[in-house]
Amino acid sequence: MLVFSFMTDLFGNERSLQRQQHHTERTPLAERVRPKSIDEFVGQAHLLGPGKPIRTMLEQGDVASMILWGPPGVGKTTLARLVAQYVQADFFQLNAVSSGVKEVRNVIARAEKNRKALSKRTILFIDEVHRFNKAQQDALLHSVEEGVITLIGATTENPSFEVISPLLSRCRVYVLEALGMKELSAILRHALESDFFLSRREIAIEDEEYLMLLSGGDARKLLNGLELALSLTKPNKDGSVHITKEKIEEAFQRKYTLYDKTGDQHYDIISAFIKSVRGSDPDAALYWMARMLDGGEDPKFIARRMIILASEDIGNADPYALTLAVSCFTAVDYIGMPEGRIVLAHTATYLASAPKSNASYLGIEQALEDVRQLPNLPVLLHLRNAPTKLMKKLDYGKEYQYSHDVDGHFIEQQYLPENLKEKIYYRPTELGKEKEIRERLNRLWKKKPR
Repeated sequence: MLVFSFMTDLFGNERSLQRQQHHTERTPLAERVRPKSIDEFVGQAHLLGPGKPIRTMLEQGDVASMILWGPPGVGKTTLARLVAQYVQADFFQLNAVSSGVKEVRNVIARAEKNRKALSKRTILFIDEVHRFNKAQQDALLHSVEEGVITLIGATTENPSFEVISPLLSRCRVYVLEALGMKELSAILRHALESDFFLSRREIAIEDEEYLMLLSGGDARKLLNGLELALSLTKPNKDGSVHITKEKIEEAFQRKYTLYDKTGDQHYDIISAFIKSVRGSDPDAALYWMARMLDGGEDPKFIARRMIILASEDIGNADPYALTLAVSCFTAVDYIGMPEGRIVLAHTATYLASAPKSNASYLGIEQALEDVRQLPNLPVLLHLRNAPTKLMKKLDYGKEYQYSHDVDGHFIEQQYLPENLKEKIYYRPTELGKEKEIRERLNRLWKKKPR
């Protein structure tokens, strides 16, 4: 696999050590061991593996403008640099927080000279491109369209919302994934064995898996944590270093929360969360939500579950619950984490505190059961549409009474098929808004009290 393809070439290879000697020990470890070629890059095999999109694009020598969307520490900046190196392009890097239109125009001017005088390609990398406002993004459009620059933007936010449509349509969007244990292990081993300074020391890590778990799929966090834990550990008399679990925790200033996003913990804790909201316990709902968020659960997964819950367990007892849950999902998608946790907590506590009803859920389940047992019951003639003379002749729509023609806008007439005319699927509760709904239906439908 691509993840491990560099291992045999690098480990023990003296040239990889020599090329790091220009770094000092004060240079951050993450910078010292940054991959120097595409083949050294760890992870994102779905983009860089044989036959995959970015690998194929590089092999063909035709680099298109792109947006790299993914969580922190997965290699967006490194990948942009390596792409530029691979195609021998002039590389400029801007940060959207500290740069503006002036800096962009300076790069474009340089790119135009490169193209005309040197026939050289220019790659402009913009970190946190989602922080560019509309005017700043507009300044890129013409140059990207004309191929003066090749834009590589990096973002942790959904580009569909944060990047203007004209610019987005000129770029390919590639989603980078959080690094798994296999990739983190390769990065950790690479750092210990190939770094010019670390490779000359005898370093033992008591619990490598714990170190990787605390990094949360972020390679930069992993390497920074290793470097800090190393500085906090007193060497033995022989110069060797033994990094304990306690020193790892001290370096990260936290302990690992037991939460397996793909295993039993995932299903058990989301179940506890849903049942806490259903049971009207906002405190328990916040606790189980905190367990999920601290364990790295996708916040949009939690938001999606609350949308379902708002209809299944609250329904018309508080119709606003569904509106709030949908708004919560949209807000979390817009702003991301960590601020998204506030929106999630706002929604979870409201849903937990709201009156509860599963009447709509029970109603559709009973209706579906009848549909399956009595399929294809005919529509009553007076409910059928009659757009042609033949249909009218066959009494389609005859005797249908238009509700808005009378006071109160209600006429009691039959809508269900003959076999089911006495059926009641929806039985509103006596709670919240649903009590009002029940009273109104009972006033209207004297023959079908609920």
